[in-house]
Amino acid sequence: MPINLNAYKNGNDIPDLMGNDIFHSKKLFMIYEATPAYTPYMVVATDENGSIVSYLLATIRKSKFIIPPFFIHRCEVYGKGVYLNSKYQTEYLFELMLHFLTKKIHRQAFLIEFRNLGNALWGYKDFRENDYFPINWLRVRNSLHSQKTAEERFSPSRIRQIKKGLKNGAVVEEAKAEDVYEFARLLHKFYSMNVRKHFPNIAFFINLEEHLIRTNEAKIFVVRYKGKIIGGSACIYSGDSVYLWFSGGMRKSYSMQYPGVLAVWAALKDGFDRGYNHLEFVDVGLPFRKHGYRDFVLRFGGKQSSTRRWFHFKWNWLNKLLIKIYV
Repeated sequence: MPINLNAYKNGNDIPDLMGNDIFHSKKLFMIYEATPAYTPYMVVATDENGSIVSYLLATIRKSKFIIPPFFIHRCEVYGKGVYLNSKYQTEYLFELMLHFLTKKIHRQAFLIEFRNLGNALWGYKDFRENDYFPINWLRVRNSLHSQKTAEERFSPSRIRQIKKGLKNGAVVEEAKAEDVYEFARLLHKFYSMNVRKHFPNIAFFINLEEHLIRTNEAKIFVVRYKGKIIGGSACIYSGDSVYLWFSGGMRKSYSMQYPGVLAVWAALKDGFDRGYNHLEFVDVGLPFRKHGYRDFVLRFGGKQSSTRRWFHFKWNWLNKLLIKIYV
């Protein structure tokens, strides 16, 4: 049966979509669309009756550098997309959308990256057939679906830091609309100190508040000391999991308040209280044996597991060379 594929660049043109995967939602598309330096694409597959059978959100973001080439366009996809009709094999629909997306933006993006796929074997054959190469990666997830509270899984040193931070005057709370700008400015400074990490324009968080926080599908937590925001975290909720997307704090200026620790604790405690099964850290760093941020989050009791990220450069000769290296 024929499958039709379309790529939408305007949020108002996207039809209503079923499913609860926020990473591939129309709402997240609208947030990206309203954020400078982002260009989202929603790939939608329909059957011969015009019914939507699957869809996938990809986003091209423009990253700036202080040295040549000064900026690149990088396309990112979180997860494998949404599949609505059991009549079609998921792998078949994914291969169609993958090939369509790769061909569509092959020359627009210097690099295409598929991440947070969960199963390390997902789509292996389809990625290989479209000249993607894999790199082994690491993920960290905290279990929340048991009789144990989130805190019972923490290391003793982490528990002491939380108690000490609160005793020393830190206050943890959900951000109000008027806090979003100050929160975004703080985390922008935190992320800019790490040249590998990308941090979006403040418009991303303003629109996150409008499209997802108001409907309880995302939250921003802030850590205050004497009224000043010294740390915070941003989470989105998809399916039965919480995803900690951004977090940080002024750990050098306010070391006795442990703002970075309290920001992560707030997300974990909220996820447990609301009955979610897992909290996953969206990015725990490059897959080196030792990594500071990954070591930091593992002391909250999460488990580390292996997965893959798949990459595709605009130059086919480079893809073929890297396939020989990594496959």
